[in-house]
Amino acid sequence: MPLYRDDAVVLRVHKLGEADRIVTLLTRRHGRVRAVGKGVRRTSSRFGARLEPGSHIDVQLYSRLPEGQASPNGRRGLDVVQQTESIDAFGARLSNDYARWTSASAICETAERLTEEGEPALRLYLLVVGALRALTAGEHDASLVLDAFLTRAMANAGWEMALRECAKCSAPGPHSAFNVPAGGAVCEPCRPPGSARPQRETLALLIALLEGDWAVADASDAMPRREASGLVAAHLQWHLERGLRSLPLVDRTS
Repeated sequence: MPLYRDDAVVLRVHKLGEADRIVTLLTRRHGRVRAVGKGVRRTSSRFGARLEPGSHIDVQLYSRLPEGQASPNGRRGLDVVQQTESIDAFGARLSNDYARWTSASAICETAERLTEEGEPALRLYLLVVGALRALTAGEHDASLVLDAFLTRAMANAGWEMALRECAKCSAPGPHSAFNVPAGGAVCEPCRPPGSARPQRETLALLIALLEGDWAVADASDAMPRREASGLVAAHLQWHLERGLRSLPLVDRTS
């Protein structure tokens, strides 16, 4: 059973039997990995508290299959957690702040949905760690951090929103219409029926979030923030083809 070690973020956990837990990890080098944490729900567990959603850990696992070999059903199968060391307990530090905790939950769920088991996803891993670190630092509004993560994660997945040019004909903007199925902002000749008419400040905010211009993002008003959040959520869920369970719980009141 080959051993391997990696840095990882815990995306999700669920119970297995009376004392074990299945942990979904996004690792730096091995992509998304599912593993069993044996006995971690016991109070005497040495590392159970480190295997909580949002935790950033250094983890050692052993694989039930030789490296690179898939199980007959095409899945990697469950590895086994042997040892963990905490790098940063993001989840525990955010758990008492509803807005930041729900944003962290949406980040973790999105990362799980955008990855395949065993497929390396270094850029997404770095985006997740950066977003959780930003939520913990508290320098920016939690909703802005979440939307910045979602816009960049979608761009990384090949679903970048067209914001500076028309999504259909590439005519330079700014444009006054936005259509999710079309892929973003659209010019008047290309505008499909039913397209949204966001404020110009909303599109400027989306560009700032995508490009990391926090001076513009932090200075934005409440209405463009709410409108941008709606467009980001609609764009993401259109491409995922179903909704995220955690996204409706996110506090968008700021």
